[in-house]
Amino acid sequence: MAYRDATGWSLRVFPNRFPALVIEGDLQREGDGIYDHMNGVGAHEVLVETPDHDRRFADLSLAQAQLVLGAYSDRINDLARDSRFRSVMIFKNYRAAAGATLAHSHSQIIALPTVPKTVADEMRGALDYYQFKERCLFCDLVQQEQRDRRRVVFENAGHLVIEPYAPRFPFETWIVPKVHRSAYESCPREELAGLAEALLLTLRKLRRALDDPPYNFMFHSAPFTARDTAYYHWHIEIVPALGQIAGFEWGSGFFINPTPPEEAADFLRGLVEGP
Repeated sequence: MAYRDATGWSLRVFPNRFPALVIEGDLQREGDGIYDHMNGVGAHEVLVETPDHDRRFADLSLAQAQLVLGAYSDRINDLARDSRFRSVMIFKNYRAAAGATLAHSHSQIIALPTVPKTVADEMRGALDYYQFKERCLFCDLVQQEQRDRRRVVFENAGHLVIEPYAPRFPFETWIVPKVHRSAYESCPREELAGLAEALLLTLRKLRRALDDPPYNFMFHSAPFTARDTAYYHWHIEIVPALGQIAGFEWGSGFFINPTPPEEAADFLRGLVEGP
């Protein structure tokens, strides 16, 4: 699939040559004593964000970034028509240290026959909060961070960019929409310009602050069966690859982060976008 303009293609989407999951076949869910297994059925696509080999995501124009964000939504809605799939994960690995194997700027889209564990855990926690307070946890987070301001990096009409209260990694950054929606693909197209602005500015600030670090960004979005829930709120998490997960982190589930989020936010706020 290609998105074209008068000068040629501006964005392409195609199947990954080395997919994590394959689209052919049936799930064949089976039990084996205490274990369960199923076939690795899904879809794994590559989205090439620009025809310019040397252009990085942070260098995209606002219009091109908006086109990329719209293409994510298009692909989610298309993949959702396959009854074998329950959710779609969108992510980007930038530079080899963050898992990228191609130099040309791209991101990846994986349709899954299950719900990613990270999203499932977030949804359980958000549901517990909602059942106790009858409010969305993320909506409350947006309101609290707007009042506090110490962890806010950037804000526009529709989105808040923050350093989360207890980040796992230095300069971990979240982009949270102000309007409550569970699923990314439910966003109206007119909101994508504001999201593109927030994402580009954040990546440019991180590049300037950390000397163009490797990073991953991930869209956390509700599965297809929970696209309109009152308790979950889609968002983007951006994690610069600045350190390693070692024995303590693997063994305990705790993370040692030497950079307080308030200091990271203050530093990023003070930076102009720069080259």
